[in-house]
Amino acid sequence: MKVIVSVFNNLYTDQRVEKVCKSLAGDGFKIDLIGNNWGGLPKMERTYPFSRIILKSKILRYGYIEFQWKLYKELIKKADKNSILLSNDLDSLLPNYLVSKKLGIPLVFDSHEIFTEMPALQGRFTQKIWRRLEKSVVPKIKYMMTASESYADWFAKTYAIERPVTVQNFPVKIENLQNYFESNLPKIILYQGVINPSRGLDKIIPAMLAIENAELWIAGDGPKKLEYEDLTKTLGLENKVKFLGKLLPKDLREITKKADCGLSIEENNGLSYYYSMPNKVSDYIQARIPVIVSDFPEMRKVIDRFQTGEKISNHSQLAEKINIVLKNGKLFYEDYLNKAATELCWEKEEPKLLQLFKKVKAENF
Repeated sequence: MKVIVSVFNNLYTDQRVEKVCKSLAGDGFKIDLIGNNWGGLPKMERTYPFSRIILKSKILRYGYIEFQWKLYKELIKKADKNSILLSNDLDSLLPNYLVSKKLGIPLVFDSHEIFTEMPALQGRFTQKIWRRLEKSVVPKIKYMMTASESYADWFAKTYAIERPVTVQNFPVKIENLQNYFESNLPKIILYQGVINPSRGLDKIIPAMLAIENAELWIAGDGPKKLEYEDLTKTLGLENKVKFLGKLLPKDLREITKKADCGLSIEENNGLSYYYSMPNKVSDYIQARIPVIVSDFPEMRKVIDRFQTGEKISNHSQLAEKINIVLKNGKLFYEDYLNKAATELCWEKEEPKLLQLFKKVKAENF
């Protein structure tokens, strides 16, 4: 049985797709992964076949259009009666849906986010186009999973569909290693992820003026990087704010373990962020560092259940809450982090993924 997995990115740093492919391959499925060259073609090795569609478009909206018809052609070429299609996010859904109908083969839709409610789409004409696609296709999909409980509730309520299976994007569990709880001087405050609008970075950089004996490390890249570097210079914070650039996943994991606290301080500029359970929260916890998070439903659950850090109801509280966590020190959170790391891991999520595909196989083949 073959699973053809498709996603709009260059595959290199998409850890959710990689974990899903590994888990399905380990359960006996043959994996064929399709991405594209948006963001470059970094050298990559996987234990299963993969390919990347070459897009000639330089503007994202045209890249989306080009990807649709090129992905359709690839799926028609690769799929047969013993295939399951796995579409990741709305930007790969239409070609998968059309091929699924044409060949009479099952489709699983994995919505990593609420694509139509992303901040970048708010109030734009393209949001209407994506919403029309979502509204026309999602209610017709029999098998669906998504990355947070709140996302699952939103899809079920918005489209009057059976509640999608929730498979959260937690990291593979790592055992507590020596020296995780050693503190640094100066302390290290870590943000990891894309440098995009609505991530709170334009709020945390000025907040560093009120945080003593600490550095902010920003690990990632994105369209706002130059603007935030300029903000750092304007405020005279070059010695306190470090831009580390985009790191390989293995290098990022080593950086994360060194930090004294991790940030996930998104702004409520769209339901996709508000209802998210960002990957970095569980990455921080798996690395045994306490977290400061926005008081959004999924992140709130983690803090309330495990006591692994602090919540902020608005960004004016950043300096205060970070100073609390840094004063407590990592050792203060050791037991809480170890308990949370045992629960918030891929090993707890994988059975739900495999059960869904077992159902797909039983009902279609």
